[in-house]
Parts: sequence; C-alpha cells; structure tokens
Amino acid sequence: MKRTLPISGSRARLHDARVTGPQKKPEWLKVKVRHGENFLELRRLMREHNLHTVCEESGPCPNIYECWEQRTATFLILGNVCTRRCTFCDVITGKPGGIVDRDEPERVAKAVAAVGLEYAVVTGVARDDVRADQGASIWAETIRAIRRENPACGVEVLTPDFRADASAIRIVCDATPDVFAHNLETVRRIHGRVRKGFSYDNSLAMLRLIKEIRPEQTTKAGLILGMGETDDEVRSSLRDLRDVRVDLVTLGQYLSPSRAHPAVDRYVTPDTFDELGAYGRSLGFRNVTSGPLVRSSYHAKEQGACGATS
Repeated sequence: MKRTLPISGSRARLHDARVTGPQKKPEWLKVKVRHGENFLELRRLMREHNLHTVCEESGPCPNIYECWEQRTATFLILGNVCTRRCTFCDVITGKPGGIVDRDEPERVAKAVAAVGLEYAVVTGVARDDVRADQGASIWAETIRAIRRENPACGVEVLTPDFRADASAIRIVCDATPDVFAHNLETVRRIHGRVRKGFSYDNSLAMLRLIKEIRPEQTTKAGLILGMGETDDEVRSSLRDLRDVRVDLVTLGQYLSPSRAHPAVDRYVTPDTFDELGAYGRSLGFRNVTSGPLVRSSYHAKEQGACGATS
C-alpha cells in the first residue's frame, strides 16, 4: 500500500512507501562507503583503547563514514550488553552481572584527546543490573574525565531513562553536560512494543526532571520514523516533548539492522521530514534536525550550539 502526499504548488511530492517485504532503499538513503585515512585511524584508536561506539554496535549507521572522516564519533559506555531490548536496536541484550569498568571514563577521555575532538557525544547501554545508581556515576565521571583531559571540549550525553529515578538523574546533572539527551524513539501507541523495558511516560518524566533539577540544562530527544507510526502521532509526540521543555529534537529514518529485526514500515520522504521539522520548529524548539539520514548524534556539535546560544 502506498500513501500519496498532497501536491504542493506545481510539484507533486514523492510518496511515503509502505514496505511489505524486501525492498531496495530509496536513492535518498544510499551512501557511499569511504574508508579514508581518518576513518581507518579512528577505528584503530577505538581498538587501541578498547572502546565501543554506537556507530558500530547499534546497527547500521549511514553516517559512520562521514562522521569518522570528520573525526567525530559517539562513544558507547558501560559495556556493550544492554539489560533492555528495543526491537529496532542491534546492541546485545543480556545480564552483565552488575560489573562496571571504573577505568572506562579515563579511556574515553584519552581517546577524545587522541582524536582531537571539540565536541564529544557519549551514549551507553541501560544497566538496570547496577542497583546502586543504574550506572549514573559512570556517566558523570565520563563527563568529568573528558573535561579534565580536554577542558575546551563540549560534552553531550545520551542516556537511558534511569527509570525516572531523580537521584540517578541528579548525579548526571551535577556533572553539567553541555547537552543532556534521552530519546523517546517512537510514538505512544507503539512505544511498548518497540521499546520493551522502557515507558513512554517514564521518558517524558525523566526529561521533565532534568529541567526541574537543573533549569538551565539544555535537553534533547529523538524520534525514529518508519516503525508503524503516523505523521499525526509524530506531531503529538513532538508536542509532548515540548510540554516537558525539551530544547533540541532529531527526527530520522528507521533502518532494520537485520532480517531478525522488524521490517521497515515505510520509507519517509525528505519532503515529509521537512514538513515535520517545520512543525517542530513552530512549537518553539530551539533546533529541530529532521531528515532520512539523521541520527541522534548527527551534527551534534552544531545542534548543541543552538542550545547554548538560544
């Protein structure tokens, strides 16, 4: 089934294709593989420091060649085994056993220095097995370690929801990241199916708590399109995010990591992304980055600057 969008002016828009089986990606989603010198050097540094990146671990990121060639990467902390199971994600799900690597923050900081980053993005797996603080102290120490090694480097963290535990959220807030991000990922109706172990309301509560704990903190959230939602539901979720005073938003296309994962429901056209981005901006977000190839950390430095200066 195909849904035809209305005609704008004299130019008919492309349709959003509903995907019912294996189908080639649209032209706007095709990227060139570029193993340049910077890409190879960054990959070597990650192996040398025994670090994980979400660029490699969480499924196909279409921007890895562009970002790594520009010497930017999103670090994945607290190991590479997650205690929750999101259907769209390719990170391993399991029981890490409550063990955390206390040296990891320093290794991340040294890698950031070695790469020469001006803006570091750090994400990580959910660690419900760490009963004391769900790993919040590692998040905070990573922020501080990066700043010790690289005082001028901006730091953005993209965390799990900490089950909306105010004490855990406060630990991260007290480390004063430049941007504190948590992704809603999808709309309310399908959230329970897509984000098993997470709660739509907990995610909103967490984002609200960040602002209550540290009102000046820039917050960020993201939505992935193409998992069964409608455009009207995306607009509703954008309103929900604005209601909890989120500052920055990303909208991007879901790409199935493997045949074992749910198929893409639709390939959302660039025109539709533009429309939804414009709607988000009309709600008062400081910045909305919207497009088929957009991911949470795509052009994060530029988007973070919008939060810092607005």
